[in-house]
Amino acid sequence: MTDLALSRVANDSAVSHAEMANAIRFLAIDAVEKAKSGHPGMPMGMADVATVLFSRFLKFDATDPAWPDRDRFVLSAGHGSMLLYALLHLTGYEGVTADELRAFRQWGSKTPGHPEYGHTPGVETTTGPLGQGIATAVGMALAERLMNARFGDDLVDHYTYVIAGDGCLMEGLSHEAISLAGHLRLSRLIVLYDDNEISIDGSTSLSCSDDQLARFKASGWSAVRIDGHDPEAIAAAIRRARQSDRPSLIACRTVIAFGAPNRQGTEKAHGAPLGADEIEKTRGALNWPHAPFEVPEAVLDAWREIGAQGHASRRAWVERSRRVNSAGRSPFHDALNRNLPCGYAGLMAQLREQFGSERPDIATRQASQLVIDVIAEALPNLLGGSADLTHSNLTRAKTQQPVRADALEGSYIHYGIREHAMAAAMNGIALHGGFIPYGGTFLSFADYSRPAIRLAALMGVRVIHVMTHDSIGLGEDGPTHQPVEHLASLRAIPNLLVFRPGDAVETAEAWDCALRSQGAPSVLCLSRQAVPTFREVVDETNLVAFGAYVVVEPEAGRDVTLIATGSEVSIALEAAILLEKDNVRAAVVSAPCFDLFRQQSREYRTAVLGRVPRVGLEAAVEGDWARWLGDGGEFVGMTGFGASAPAETLYREFGITPEAVATAAMRCLARTRMTATYA
Repeated sequence: MTDLALSRVANDSAVSHAEMANAIRFLAIDAVEKAKSGHPGMPMGMADVATVLFSRFLKFDATDPAWPDRDRFVLSAGHGSMLLYALLHLTGYEGVTADELRAFRQWGSKTPGHPEYGHTPGVETTTGPLGQGIATAVGMALAERLMNARFGDDLVDHYTYVIAGDGCLMEGLSHEAISLAGHLRLSRLIVLYDDNEISIDGSTSLSCSDDQLARFKASGWSAVRIDGHDPEAIAAAIRRARQSDRPSLIACRTVIAFGAPNRQGTEKAHGAPLGADEIEKTRGALNWPHAPFEVPEAVLDAWREIGAQGHASRRAWVERSRRVNSAGRSPFHDALNRNLPCGYAGLMAQLREQFGSERPDIATRQASQLVIDVIAEALPNLLGGSADLTHSNLTRAKTQQPVRADALEGSYIHYGIREHAMAAAMNGIALHGGFIPYGGTFLSFADYSRPAIRLAALMGVRVIHVMTHDSIGLGEDGPTHQPVEHLASLRAIPNLLVFRPGDAVETAEAWDCALRSQGAPSVLCLSRQAVPTFREVVDETNLVAFGAYVVVEPEAGRDVTLIATGSEVSIALEAAILLEKDNVRAAVVSAPCFDLFRQQSREYRTAVLGRVPRVGLEAAVEGDWARWLGDGGEFVGMTGFGASAPAETLYREFGITPEAVATAAMRCLARTRMTATYA
């Protein structure tokens, strides 16, 4: 549909562009004023741009927010959330009512302070942390191009639009994201930059003198600057951007809080209500003589028609998808279907049995590569990648071909040294639909990915982070690369599954859990050093899915429980043998995922942990281990940073050995007996 067709509703009615834009402005003003908090300046400044985009260009159907071939609209400057909520209300998205606007930022409303995916219909991604929106949109635009390469224009043919502000472009994440987008020539990505020269502290000149257009051009984008309050200039720029063979930046020179006589153009309008007196003056200045939250019927009708004008496009797309023969249609719908295909389970079961019978002595990162080799054949929508560590993370399957600007049929992305952008783009790929994204880096670099991981957990999307070199066991690279605190840090994020498998079988099962987790992201923490396979595979039960389970149970009952994760499970097994020589019966528990273990019943957790003293073992800092060890337990692990030396030396020097575990167990038992004596 052309922009002229899309603008017919607005042009044929008696409603002017200014009235349409002012409806956005005053809904934002009134909602922020009623809430006594919020950010009115950005919605007021970008109302003209948003009006042109939604009325003339954006392909959407308000009655079907999940239509696969809709254009994506990302409000990267998420603090201006009332711009989006006003648009959703005006165009008729179900549930985004006037009452919801009145409840802006209040408990239980669909209009929280920043847009939240899954909470409000029409919100494509959770935004607020600046820069995350534009980087996530890169993933969406990439997914669109990859899907288009596979299924053609009839099924996949849409744009990704972003409204970003100065804060989004100042964040370092934006550089990684625009560099990646330019390299891959993501021509369907159009960023509308709210170029108002104002940040919280005041003029952006206080802290920034970048030539943003030159920066984007240097990364392979087209870039222009326009008057962001001239609807025809806005439309012409978007029209040119849609014809470009590169991603596009349109710097829209705007006035923050446009129309507010005493606040416009100043930082005072950024993050605070205008106040009753200034609002009254603004109504006069913009000729809006209407009560708070009141939109004239003609204006609302015009907006509602814009919300409905995508009906025809959506119906035509549905008809086209039905006409595609089954050979083409099935893979497309399989890609959009979040369930795993039937053949997957059988291949994963075969691999588990192979690991269990062959008992390989390999690093869990190597086991992970073997898993990827197998599942890549069963999951054509598996989309891998690494932040320039492919040969260390071992994340590329033999069958995967690299994604390039001239070869978008590939299924492996070389993200370059861009962990921030990789993690955010993976979120965008998952949100767009059609792929299961995974990406690799070192666990010590998890902090580079953490903001996007946190958002993935908040949104509940399936992305898989493969993080290798998971402990001091990586050896000679030293403390800068040895992630002693990262397990505890990641485990603190709600709704994030953190796996640290202890052998090849557990690695396969952790991958299985991550792939089946449709409502949470996962981190697979994998070893550099080889570990023995201790697991037998006796049936189809995925024991990692329980979070923790008993590996060794003494026949005559247990005196102590040794709990370990990852490469330290084998140390715990050796410690149990040492204790047996001293007539101490030790059970060994592998705990590859505390998050899943926490979800099990109290009865199951008690059966696994036992009612005896417990010793925890992990080559990392203690974190929340105390929950599982109790007051009478001990933790054997790291208390500070690592050092540069071979792995076996580090384990010995830092006291993470079978002997140290056995000694800790004996101390726990001695304290228990002493307590019993005095009880």
